[in-house]
Amino acid sequence: MLSALLADFRIIFERDPAARNWLEVLFCYPGLQALLFHRFCHWLYSVGLPFIPRLISQFSRFLTGIEIHPGATIGQGVFIDHGMGVVIGETAIIGNYALIYQGVTLGGTGKECGKRHPTLGENVVVGAGAKVLGNIQIGNNVRIGAGSVVLRDVPSDCTVVGIPGRIIYRSGVRVDPLEHGSLPDSEATVIRALVDRIEALEQQLQDLASQKSSRGPLIPVVYTEQESPITTSVAESCHLRDKVIQQFFDGAGI
Repeated sequence: MLSALLADFRIIFERDPAARNWLEVLFCYPGLQALLFHRFCHWLYSVGLPFIPRLISQFSRFLTGIEIHPGATIGQGVFIDHGMGVVIGETAIIGNYALIYQGVTLGGTGKECGKRHPTLGENVVVGAGAKVLGNIQIGNNVRIGAGSVVLRDVPSDCTVVGIPGRIIYRSGVRVDPLEHGSLPDSEATVIRALVDRIEALEQQLQDLASQKSSRGPLIPVVYTEQESPITTSVAESCHLRDKVIQQFFDGAGI
């Protein structure tokens, strides 16, 4: 327990530029205080002591605004930044060096017994106001964007945004763990691709209408692959838009 608390204390200086000295961190960081209470409550809960762990956890909630059930398992080096409104359920598991912002809920989706809360891997970042619900697995190094709602498993090394959350892969790109708000807007990208497609179709209709008015009845012309007036760059652009749209639908409901 002591080693975990020391890791929780040190990680604040690494991830929060506002942390100036140990006295300020110890007395003015509710995330650290909530974890201190929780680790003691969790030990009492694990030895089977009734009522007292829940009472202490409610006292901690009153002081810090962070509600952590004594049954939750939290690794070392976890940083709950600001923390107001954070709720962590009884069977939730949080891996080492996770970063959790204010308003996050790690909750269940019903009244089922047993494991009903999410499991987070190591180095996971959960942005402000995000909701991770149900007995799902969140892999290592996952970034969950602010305000996202995650309802299904997420593999490691992914970024999730939106409602419901959708996976945005960032392979080969290093992501700052504090950038939980600087995330790609998948909905806007897909809408832009669809608008481009509609504009292209409207332009084709206008061209056909102008041809009909100037030349009389249209005679269909069949082009070979080599004679097609569509340039390679245009075809590649259409293919990329189709790929973006398909990836969006493939990731729906994460």
